[in-house]
Amino acid sequence: MLAKANRITSADDYRVIVRRGAKVAGAHTVSYLRSRESGTDARFGFIVSKKVGTAVRRNLVRRRLKSVCHEALADGARGVDVVVRALPGAAEAEWSQLRAEVLEALSAPAAVPLAKGR
Repeated sequence: MLAKANRITSADDYRVIVRRGAKVAGAHTVSYLRSRESGTDARFGFIVSKKVGTAVRRNLVRRRLKSVCHEALADGARGVDVVVRALPGAAEAEWSQLRAEVLEALSAPAAVPLAKGR
């Protein structure tokens, strides 16, 4: 489980990140990235709609995405807010495919910190 400091919990935060963040699309996920102050912990949020499948499938996908984000934190992800939206095909995707897509999004140039005040 991600620590409270590493979770996006506010609906307003989700809205801002999805609307104003950089979008990185993959085959099974769409990641939205928004820079924060450098030196702050990375925060992650997940959107897994009913189009992905039953509750069991959605929770499996969410747990896999959380695991990838936990790994990214261990590798030193800092200064960025990330919302990962699972597409309907994510339920059939292998863990390695989801991992590759999320880590690729985190390494994208869109994750470069913005100037303060944005």
